[in-house]
Amino acid sequence: MVEPNTDFMMPNVNFFGPGVIKKIGDRAKILGMKKPLIVTDKFLRNMENGPVKQTEASLKTAGVDYVFYDNVEPNPKVRNVQEGKKVYLDSGCDSIISVGGGSSHDCAKGIGIVLTNGDDITKLAGIDTLDNPLPPLLAVNTTAGTASEITRHTVITNEETKLKFVVISWRNVPLVSFNDPLLMLEVPKRMTAATGMDALTHCVESYVSTHRNDITDAQAIQGIKIISKYLPQAYADGHNVEARTKMAEASLLAGMAFNNADLGYVHAMAHQLGGQYDAPHGECCASLMPTVEQWNMISAPERFADIARFMGEKVDGLNVWDAAQKAIDALERISKQVGIRTVKELGAKPEDFELLAKNALKDGNAGSNPRIGNEQDVIDLFTTAYNK
Repeated sequence: MVEPNTDFMMPNVNFFGPGVIKKIGDRAKILGMKKPLIVTDKFLRNMENGPVKQTEASLKTAGVDYVFYDNVEPNPKVRNVQEGKKVYLDSGCDSIISVGGGSSHDCAKGIGIVLTNGDDITKLAGIDTLDNPLPPLLAVNTTAGTASEITRHTVITNEETKLKFVVISWRNVPLVSFNDPLLMLEVPKRMTAATGMDALTHCVESYVSTHRNDITDAQAIQGIKIISKYLPQAYADGHNVEARTKMAEASLLAGMAFNNADLGYVHAMAHQLGGQYDAPHGECCASLMPTVEQWNMISAPERFADIARFMGEKVDGLNVWDAAQKAIDALERISKQVGIRTVKELGAKPEDFELLAKNALKDGNAGSNPRIGNEQDVIDLFTTAYNK
């Protein structure tokens, strides 16, 4: 059922296109940032003329001082959030700039959360748990996928329990985002595939979500069309500027869609795979999506038939069920084209599926899935995906 009333969240300002990274210094100055904490990873910080170096150059030109927290890990951990908080306080920072993909943005949001809403971020998991605003946050994005640079979602891994948890709040939305496709030209093939498939999952889950609306539908539809065409091209040639630009655009659209329509069981289950096995989030999504959406198909066959059309499948003359099946086939095909690993190859173990299923149903994304399942249903979905 589509929600009769809706709100729509995204950053106040979104810079998009080749070269927009040069604007970050002026924007930081406009916002009164005196000493932002740059949150990133060591690889990006050390990349010659990479995104971090270009961010530094723009800040220096604008006369804005800064310090670094560059120990962000993939699937950022609670320890990263605490380390970043300490650097922020010890250095007298007043704001945050994240540079990277979803891991950097999520870690930066996490740091902001514990600075203003309580030291134990694990107690803030859930929806609208934040009472206080975060420090001013700018997000410089370097991958076309997670869209964390524009969303209200913060995904953190508890390294002790191996569980991923989500803090969802409008307070998490960065003030300004920067999507410069020229920063994405050196992204490796596997990351290009994983982040691109994450964006496609955002679009598909948004389009069939019970919280969707006409506005998010428009964004999801365009995102599916663009990704289906340009992800294989960006994967084949990372220096294809047109493909990188279109994928950055699609990621932004996908983020706008799911930030407001919410997601479903694919993400709820993928969070468990990523937390338990420290596997790349986008690959977790892509390896589960055909199985989960095949199961979801009876809830909205017309919607899945639409998805097949958006992905370029020929469905004229087919009944709705055969047309819907074309969408599942297309999702499997594009995953294979870009080298996505299977659930088994990502390290999953069947003996863990009961625990993973139990926790997936507690995930904040489960509530908007178009088909309601129980723990055994989710165990069966993990098992089916594992055996593919």
